Amino acid sequence: VLMNDEQYVEAARNLAARMLQQPGDLSARLTWGFRLCTGRVPESAELQVLLRTHQQQQDHFAANAGEAEKLLGIGVSPRPAEIPVQDFAAMTMTANLLLNLDETITRE
Repeated sequence: VLMNDEQYVEAARNLAARMLQQPGDLSARLTWGFRLCTGRVPESAELQVLLRTHQQQQDHFAANAGEAEKLLGIGVSPRPAEIPVQDFAAMTMTANLLLNLDETITRE
């Protein structure tokens, strides 16, 4: 129930907002989010996967604005109006990926 649960999607949306408000470029923001979730900096290959996934999500939501609005409507917490819908939806899906990493869920 983690990945698609309403509370997880809303948590991903709030994590995405925090990531988007971090200084720096996309790599720095993704690194910040990864470190927040896992307690470590991503390896180069992991960061490349995050960058590629984020770009795929950007492309998807650019072509499907209605889906972006639907995704961002999940949950009750307010949405920052200053973040463009496409960017916010793409980062929400990337944050959802981070929250659902085995390393995030299970500490060994």
